[in-house]
Amino acid sequence: MKEQIIDRLTRYVKIDTQSDPNSQSTPSTDKQWDLLRLLENELQAFGLSTDIDEYGYLFATLESNVDYEVPTVGFLAHVDTSPDFNATNVQPQIIDNYDGQALQLGETNRVLNPNVFPELNQVIGHTLMVTDGTSLLGADDKAGVVEIMEGIQYLIEHPEIKHGRIRVGFTPDEEIGRGPHKFDVSRFNADFAYTMDGSQFGELQFESFNAAEATVTCHGVNVHPGSAKNAMVNAISLGQQFNSLLPPSEVPERTEGYEGFYHLMSFEGNVEKATLQYIIRDHDRKQFDLRKKRMMEIRDDINTHYEDFPVKVDVHDQYYNMAEKIQPLKHIIDIPKRVFAKLDIEPNTEPIRGGTDGSQLSFMGLPTPNIFTGCGNFHGPFEYASIDVMEKAVQVVVGIAEEVAKKEWSLKILTLIYKWARNIIWYKLYF
Repeated sequence: MKEQIIDRLTRYVKIDTQSDPNSQSTPSTDKQWDLLRLLENELQAFGLSTDIDEYGYLFATLESNVDYEVPTVGFLAHVDTSPDFNATNVQPQIIDNYDGQALQLGETNRVLNPNVFPELNQVIGHTLMVTDGTSLLGADDKAGVVEIMEGIQYLIEHPEIKHGRIRVGFTPDEEIGRGPHKFDVSRFNADFAYTMDGSQFGELQFESFNAAEATVTCHGVNVHPGSAKNAMVNAISLGQQFNSLLPPSEVPERTEGYEGFYHLMSFEGNVEKATLQYIIRDHDRKQFDLRKKRMMEIRDDINTHYEDFPVKVDVHDQYYNMAEKIQPLKHIIDIPKRVFAKLDIEPNTEPIRGGTDGSQLSFMGLPTPNIFTGCGNFHGPFEYASIDVMEKAVQVVVGIAEEVAKKEWSLKILTLIYKWARNIIWYKLYF
C-alpha cells in the first residue's frame, strides 16, 4: 500500500490548488477544479456515484454491503492548499528509512532539522515525502484526500469487510476559512463524519477554538508636523495604543493547550488611517465572548479622549468549539477509539489550537471530529508527510467503516442520532 500512497500523493501535490483569500468566488481559484475533476473521474472509475455542484463540493457514495440499517458515515478532506507560501511547481522528494538527521531541501539553503522540528524524532525509520525547499508540499490536506481514496479503494477490493453507506466529500477553500460556507449538509446526507485533516500520529480531535476576526480602524488627522501641536492625531499611534492595551501574555507565542489569545495579523497605515487585523481565539465560549467585549472596551476607552471617536472595531465570528455539538454524541468518538485500540494507536484528544471544516459543519448539523493524517509543518517549505503514518490513517478509515456496521453499534448509534436530531429541531422551534 505504501507505493500506492506515494504514487497518489505525488500526483495530487503536483497539482496547484492554492486558494485565494482576496477572491469572492467559490472555489476561490479555478485551479482547484483541476484536482476536483481528477478526483471525480477516479471515484467514478471505482464505480461510485458522484455529484459535484457549481461551488466545487464533490460528493460520492459507496453503497452499503449489509442487509440491515446502518448509520451513514462521511469522510471529508479539502483540496485547496494554503496561500501562505509558494504552491506552484511542487517537486516532492522521497526519503527512505529516515535516519533522524537534518535534511537539506533540494538546492536551497533550507534544512529540515529535528533540532528545530523535534516531532521529526517520531518518524525515524519512516518513509517521508518532503519538499525541494521552493514550495509547500500540500499534504494539508491532500494527504487526507489520499487516505480517503485509498480507504475507499481498499473497501471495494475487499468486499468481505462489512460496511454501511459511506459518503465521501472533497471541498474547496478550507485554508481561507470558507470550506463549509456553501456545504449542503442535507445533500451530503450523512449521520456524522470525520475530517481527515489532522497532523501527528494518533490525533483524534473534537475540541476546537471559538474563533472570530476583528478589524480595528484608526482615523487620524494629518497636518504639517511643524504646526501639529494639539491638532495632529496620528492613526499609527492610535493603533499602537490599542494593541498595547491588550494583555501582552495572551498571544499565540505565549499560550498553549486551552489558553486563548489575541493575534495581531497585520498592521498597515499612515498618519491619516491605520488598520489592524486580529484573530481572536478561545476554547471557552464565555472567555471568547469576554475577549470580544475587551476589544470594544479598549475602543471606548481611547475614544473618550477624542470628540470624533477615531477608533472603530468590527468583529465577526468565524466558527465555534465543535465540542458543544460532538460531546452529546459520545459514540462518534468511541468508534475511532475502538479502531485505534485495534491498531495499537494511542489516541491524542488534546484540543485543536485552530479549527477544521468540522468546527463549522458540527454547528450546521453534521457532527465532525478530526483525525490525524501523519503530516506536519504545514503551510511552508518544511512541510512533510510520513507515508508510514498515512498507511495507518488509511487503516483507520477502513476500520471506522467496519466498526460502524457492527450490529451492536448500529442500533445504539441510530437511536442516539434520532434523540440528538429531535433535540436540535425542538431547540430551533422554540428559540
